[in-house]
Amino acid sequence: MIELDDVAYSYSGVQLFFGVSLGLPAGSFHFLTGPSGAGKTTLLKLCYGELLATSGQVRLFGADARQHDRDQIALARRRIGVVHQDCQFLDHLSVTDNVALPLMAAGRTAQQEYDQVSDLLGWVGLSKQAGQFPPELSGGERQRAALARAVIMSPDVILADEPTGNLDWEMSQRLLRLLIELNKMGKTILVATHDLTLIRAAKAEVSTRVLRLRDGRLQLAGADL
Repeated sequence: MIELDDVAYSYSGVQLFFGVSLGLPAGSFHFLTGPSGAGKTTLLKLCYGELLATSGQVRLFGADARQHDRDQIALARRRIGVVHQDCQFLDHLSVTDNVALPLMAAGRTAQQEYDQVSDLLGWVGLSKQAGQFPPELSGGERQRAALARAVIMSPDVILADEPTGNLDWEMSQRLLRLLIELNKMGKTILVATHDLTLIRAAKAEVSTRVLRLRDGRLQLAGADL
């Protein structure tokens, strides 16, 4: 699905990480840990083509990301659902319309796909909030809406950047359960998180691989997690 081969990334002359090699095969579940500032968000951005590596190669579905033109990147991103840290909603649109934005960007109207959006909001437990606006949602509701928007196009890969960072444990578990369900449906999952308790809870439910980004290197985390 997504492969990084000996990848490095630098900005303003500072090398954030180097020698990163990573494969995300179909149906796998990965966690990415590491201290703040280690480059977890940057690594996720490389995985969906938002950034290009300083050196090394990033392959999205078998094709070198550097060789993609704008249309090819757009097509690749339709196969990758991203849950951002800040959710990035349009506050003047309802929850339904925010979730449907990827459909409209692909030339499909929310009216045509209403049943799909409605079913998806039901799956994440937001049917009653469908007509509300983002500022009216709680933190947990916003993250579940963000997950619904990330999977509306039925992507092959879901990347989540600290999706439970501001949630209580009950809401964190609820979001984790949705991610596990997606993985059991065959989706590839990569979650960047500081929450070791969340990782342990997932490991009890599904086969996971835990990676740690620290001191510029990506390593497989130990069995203590």
